[in-house]
Amino acid sequence: MSKINSDKEKLSLAQREELLRALKTRFEKNMTRHRGREWANVQAKLKANTEKLWSLNEMERSGGEPDVVGFDKKTGEYIFFDCSAESPKGRRSFCYDGEALQSRKEHKPENNAIDMAAAMGIELLTEEQYRELQQLGNFDAKTSSWVKTPSDIRKLGGAIFCDRRYGHVFVYHNGAESYYAARAFRGSLRV
Repeated sequence: MSKINSDKEKLSLAQREELLRALKTRFEKNMTRHRGREWANVQAKLKANTEKLWSLNEMERSGGEPDVVGFDKKTGEYIFFDCSAESPKGRRSFCYDGEALQSRKEHKPENNAIDMAAAMGIELLTEEQYRELQQLGNFDAKTSSWVKTPSDIRKLGGAIFCDRRYGHVFVYHNGAESYYAARAFRGSLRV
């Protein structure tokens, strides 16, 4: 993931403070997602990597409710996932990627999941990460989320998405050009 350098992709001091307050509140309300972690350490990492705050703010602004879900001991990075109960409202009704968007002849969606995630500086969750998220709570009980699709499936025109129904996580497929009002994407960010 390339670093964000544009002036428009920087937060003011007030925006940074507001975001840090929201992240701290969510962190403290959901300690089961990050047992053994302390907010002071997360905050120190965030303050040392302010370019990542812009991406977290984009996750927050689009309804993702990002929260710490892990820590990579090898890299020393905290892992954030979108933890909104349902797929993020500000990212719904998108097809899977730019190729799928271009293939639509009519009724094109506003955007696509892959390009929007890249513009936000985040990655789509993989199927494995989606299943990890579901171990932390019940997500997407009424919605669904595109996940990173293996290239062999994408080459054939498909894309995969997941949701939770009947107490189980399901993985489905669709044409990559499809889009639905209840489907968005969930992202991850390492800080």
